[in-house]
Amino acid sequence: MKINSAKRFACAHSHCRSLSEARTKAGFSHTIFKAYDIRGIYPSEINEDIAYLIGRAFVQFLAKGKLNIVVGRDNRPSSQSLFENLVRGILDQGANVIDLGISTSPMLDFGVANFNFDGGIEITASHNPPEYNGFKLLREKAISIGQGTGLGKIKKLVIKGKFLKKKKGKIFKKVVLTDYLNFNFNLFEISKFKPLRIVIDTSNATAGILIPYLRKKIPGKIFPLFENLDGDFPNHLPDPSKIENCKILQEEIIRKKADLGVAFDGDGDRIVFVDEKGEIIPGDFITALIAAFLLKEKPGEKILYDIRSSKIVEEVIKKNGGIPVMSRVGHSFIKERMRKENILFGGEYSGHYYLRDQYFFEAPIAVFLKVLEIISKTGKKTSQLVKSFQKYFHSGEINFKLRGKKKILEKLEKRYKKGKISKIDGLRVDFQNWWFLVRPSQTEPILRLSIEAKRKKLMTEKKKELSSLILNFK
Repeated sequence: MKINSAKRFACAHSHCRSLSEARTKAGFSHTIFKAYDIRGIYPSEINEDIAYLIGRAFVQFLAKGKLNIVVGRDNRPSSQSLFENLVRGILDQGANVIDLGISTSPMLDFGVANFNFDGGIEITASHNPPEYNGFKLLREKAISIGQGTGLGKIKKLVIKGKFLKKKKGKIFKKVVLTDYLNFNFNLFEISKFKPLRIVIDTSNATAGILIPYLRKKIPGKIFPLFENLDGDFPNHLPDPSKIENCKILQEEIIRKKADLGVAFDGDGDRIVFVDEKGEIIPGDFITALIAAFLLKEKPGEKILYDIRSSKIVEEVIKKNGGIPVMSRVGHSFIKERMRKENILFGGEYSGHYYLRDQYFFEAPIAVFLKVLEIISKTGKKTSQLVKSFQKYFHSGEINFKLRGKKKILEKLEKRYKKGKISKIDGLRVDFQNWWFLVRPSQTEPILRLSIEAKRKKLMTEKKKELSSLILNFK
């Protein structure tokens, strides 16, 4: 493969001084290094110069023998150019590149883990607007690299800009789409699935490449929304956590008299479900649903859920003979804990789901197929499957854009000290009839508030009370 746009970066080789100059030229911002990945606005924060340095730093960080690094990318306008320069950095540092082309993040995870490669980088900004881009980093076995597990060291290498001279690596192409999807489909008896009418919204983002295969393999009728790739996301942003981005999907479900709808985010590692009535199903309800059925097959296993999730998740896990494990938010932390404790399944409120049988990485396709299997086996409508979980009243996440997050948390802890306090991720305080969580964003000057109560009136009162306190504390 010919790497074209490299010429804009004058320090193409391994001279330490020119690399340092390039770092300055790139307008390097420390803020692009987040808790779970590297992300920023293109080209002011994330650009070709930085991509090159990250490529070199990543290989030097792994530093063992002749490495084979898998690289995938989403379909944003800047992704191709960033790919070319990231690859150039990897090759200059002596590693080989396995080019997946356009891919979802789970495809990259699968490529690294299933074929025993040494690491991987997905070029993506996930659900962010098109002017953003970034990099998700993996080591062997698709183990995520975040703050505390290597991202800080990579950041230091980028800042220092000094790299050992190596014999250049080579680039190879590899197609994993069919292997990845078969890896998921082979877990199920698809022929026994009930034919359903399903609407799938891929937001003109990377998950659109999955649609032809899903239509071919899944019984029934699939109605795709925005399957054509367009990195400017002209119809809506690829962020299904925002209600406004699901509106067209909801309407299409009603129009097509569909049994179910799903939406993927920008890099295809998150999936949101919508029932036959056009109602969005909370991510923690899907966690509870999947957990209940998995525990019938494998009783006594651990099931992970994040700290934002409804109490119903813990209750369902215990009722079905499982061991509930509450976790902090964030894919790199969750994957690390699931590996350490050999946890069967994990789910986040935001629609990220993880399976031990899939190397502990995000498993949106397997979860999608599991829901179809459950519908087929029970004969129930999607809304009926989760009806019993509607026991409590949850506020969802409420965002407050402000600074001084640490002081606000300290004041809230002091005010609500009579409750059961947990600090695994921000501040969670549990009382007999309600609980709240105030969690600082890892990437923005934002506090996220979640509240759940046994009665709607109590939830509304506490939402008003806490919102007022947070705004007045700032």
